[in-house]
Amino acid sequence: MPDISLLVMMLVMLMAIGAFAGVLAGLLGVGGGIVLVPAFFYAFKTLGYDSPQLMQICLATSLATIIVTSVRSVLSHNKKGAVDWEILRTWAPGIALGAVVGMLTVASLRSSTLQLIFGCLALVVGLYMGLGKAHWRLGQEMPKGLKRATLSPGVGFLSVLMGIGGGSFGVPLMSLHNVPIHRAVATAAGFGVIIAVPSVIGFLMLGIDPAVRPPFTIGAVNLVAFGVIIAMTLITAPLGVKLAHSLDPKPLKRVFAVFLTLVALNMLRKALGY
Repeated sequence: MPDISLLVMMLVMLMAIGAFAGVLAGLLGVGGGIVLVPAFFYAFKTLGYDSPQLMQICLATSLATIIVTSVRSVLSHNKKGAVDWEILRTWAPGIALGAVVGMLTVASLRSSTLQLIFGCLALVVGLYMGLGKAHWRLGQEMPKGLKRATLSPGVGFLSVLMGIGGGSFGVPLMSLHNVPIHRAVATAAGFGVIIAVPSVIGFLMLGIDPAVRPPFTIGAVNLVAFGVIIAMTLITAPLGVKLAHSLDPKPLKRVFAVFLTLVALNMLRKALGY
């Protein structure tokens, strides 16, 4: 039986994390995973659950929440006809394959190595968010053939290594290949489902010592964090959407890019033992 005071502290911390992630998702359209993974890491570590497999728990739990949020997002965008089902259909097999390989890779790595990988990738995402330009293009249409066969597993693989859905890599990829931003965001939500479902199935079967994992954890997925985050994002995401309509999101996105860059650098510092 877990310590009640510790469980209450965990619930309070998770509620704050969920509220923050929900507002950011509604305000800036960023995926929750980019915030949830480092937040889970610092919360669980503060509560005394530091272990060589802590990052696996953070990544897996983040991906579990993405299943729910991405399905909800795809259904919402589809009502407006914004999802490009042709891109989703042709990219899905490669993304799913990359996600499975990513899950197996995560399962074999220590927490410190995963911190290093997350920090490096988050730094790239933060710099792109802060410095990227809407007019940048790599092509006039989405890649096909060998290029698609190479890039699609990469999207799934890198997303699982960061515990995120399809937005952080999928949206820039589509935007750089001339897909309108609203269609890219809607379609990337579908990427999130394809990434999260197979990887979470694998993470549920991952063996982690019960002595070093938070209470109510199955495999590497913490059910308390999953439930609280879903509940809080349902409550606070609409608030973020309202704020988005009353504020200019561009400077806010730059501020978030700076915040994400600092989080990434701090994760790298800890991974390197400084």
